[in-house]
Amino acid sequence: MTKNSNIKKLSICLIFIFIYIVIKLTLNIYDSLPSIQQLDNYVPNLSTKIYDRNNNLIAELFTERRTLVNISDIPYNLINAFIAIEDQDFFKHCGISIKGIIRAICKLLLKRKIVEGGSTITQQLVKILFLTGEKTVIRKIKEILLSIHLERHYSKYEILQLYLNQVYFGNRTYGVQAAAKLYFNKDVKNLSLAECATLAAIPKSPNYYNPFNNDVAMLKRRNIVLYKMKKLHFITDKQAIAAYKQKLPNNTNINNQTGKYIIEIISNFIEKKYGKNTLLNSGLSIYTTIDLHAQMMAEKILNETLLKFDENKGINNINQVQGALISLDINNGEILAMVGGRNFQKSQFNRATQATRQAGSSFKPFIYLTALENGLTASTILNDVPIVFIYNNNEWELMPIGNKIHERNLVNKNTVWSPKNYNNKYRGKIILKMALALSINTCAVELIHRITPIKVIAIAKKLGISTKLDNSLTLALGASDVILQDMVAAFATFASGGIKSKPYIIRKIFDKDGRLIEQFEPYRQEVLSKQVCFIITDMLQETIEKGSGWYAKNLNRPCAGKTGTTNNSSDVWFIGYTPQIATGVWVGYDNRMSLGPRVTGGNLACPIWTKFMKEALIKEPILKFKQPNNIKCSLVDIKTGIEITEQDTNIDSSRVALLKENEQDDTYN
Repeated sequence: MTKNSNIKKLSICLIFIFIYIVIKLTLNIYDSLPSIQQLDNYVPNLSTKIYDRNNNLIAELFTERRTLVNISDIPYNLINAFIAIEDQDFFKHCGISIKGIIRAICKLLLKRKIVEGGSTITQQLVKILFLTGEKTVIRKIKEILLSIHLERHYSKYEILQLYLNQVYFGNRTYGVQAAAKLYFNKDVKNLSLAECATLAAIPKSPNYYNPFNNDVAMLKRRNIVLYKMKKLHFITDKQAIAAYKQKLPNNTNINNQTGKYIIEIISNFIEKKYGKNTLLNSGLSIYTTIDLHAQMMAEKILNETLLKFDENKGINNINQVQGALISLDINNGEILAMVGGRNFQKSQFNRATQATRQAGSSFKPFIYLTALENGLTASTILNDVPIVFIYNNNEWELMPIGNKIHERNLVNKNTVWSPKNYNNKYRGKIILKMALALSINTCAVELIHRITPIKVIAIAKKLGISTKLDNSLTLALGASDVILQDMVAAFATFASGGIKSKPYIIRKIFDKDGRLIEQFEPYRQEVLSKQVCFIITDMLQETIEKGSGWYAKNLNRPCAGKTGTTNNSSDVWFIGYTPQIATGVWVGYDNRMSLGPRVTGGNLACPIWTKFMKEALIKEPILKFKQPNNIKCSLVDIKTGIEITEQDTNIDSSRVALLKENEQDDTYN
């Protein structure tokens, strides 16, 4: 046998060995491929969506921002844009591009490494769903085999639907629906031609072609997409020219901070009950009680007012004044808006639901309500004069005016207490209604001394005040800490005619398939009579007409409320309501420093409340508070409580008050 013959046989043998190895390797790779059938039950990570009471999207929670969309809802311009820039022969090939594979092999031989490129849409989908990002020959073979297999089991439009719901668009956003929302704040079906071309331009390099970060590169690539669409006769020259002129999107939506404190409450609830994976990846739809317009206005008005306050004070960013606002539907306790602070990124502490602060005079309605519940009336005479209490035998005794106080009691401040009025003004005899309207400290203390703090505490607890209240006369001046949400819910009970509602924020939760998981119903309980609530409301209306809540008259509709200012002006409040909504505002520093000597609930918190309520009620009719049965109305002298008749023409009008009292009330004994 000749030498050449031996070499020939050896070569043939080596070829067969190579072919055997290739076949064996391919079979081994094929056997290790994941099952295509798993796509039949495949569910990608889906974002959780939070909606307001009118089905407006408030926020999305996700590890991957994605919303599944049917191919029938994806415009042809978007499908054609992807085909034009990614895979012009998509409807012709069997999953792979022979030209692309040949180019990839040539690059492999020339550069001696795997170079990406030439992948069809089907190959890209396979890589997204089944494979890692490693650049090896084996991974490429797997990609080719899986692509061919995928094309045998699914139609072209099914593959397109899978691909367009999976492709990455930057900013943790996957799929064309989520991308359309992120970049254009639109559903994908409503995208224009230029917007479709913009989305198709991003996936090649989502960071580099991000329209928010690199508009020059994005504009160039978008126009390439449009050019290729025109070249493939997907669009006309006229359509292309018009699309070239369209501007790119800006990032006004991506950093939206609306409702961050609300989102935190909802997130914590869902994660605790259903787990973090369900919260971020299962595609829940959460429908809330929030009114998005009211929420946005609450944040805007609060932040603008407090920013101006800081600027006037010359305050730096380190020690900014803080504030909180919460608004409730009085009929059911639904939270319409909530702001827990000025900047959620800097402080996640929710001052509307977590902060405990002294209420100041905003607590006084509970004193007067308890008095009404214990037999006093709006015309009961109180005595606004300087008063002194002596602590004797484990209780505070009110000293009659003119009695001499022993010198030893003057030394120890713990045994002597003399509450003062604001600006040290005293009015003498005055009816109970005007004492509340003018927020007279001595009258509030006199009342709580007569009815006892323990009865006031019982009333406040019945209305939902959850914090510890001191069994002390200082309770009359709001010295105990309270929570803003509790206070607003209690005032809402006055507005609702005695029906207490528990504040809540989630209405319904649905899964990704639209099945109801959980539904929340209002908790309502009758705790007060309609009559006593109407009387306290009438008294709180007078606070706005003649007292420190005067700014709320700018609302130009019936409203009731109470200001609150603590010692040293470290906390200022305004809590008020209309026949539809109850809202509370608190302002102060987290470290409890003074806001300033002339800062009050009337001149800082009340204007915030009024501006917000104008926006929150903008579409609501102007209503009066509904007067229940057994209420009598009369004009009385505010100094004597004596009813004024038509014959009393000489009385000073400033000394006249319109009383609304329960006919069944008994005189206090």
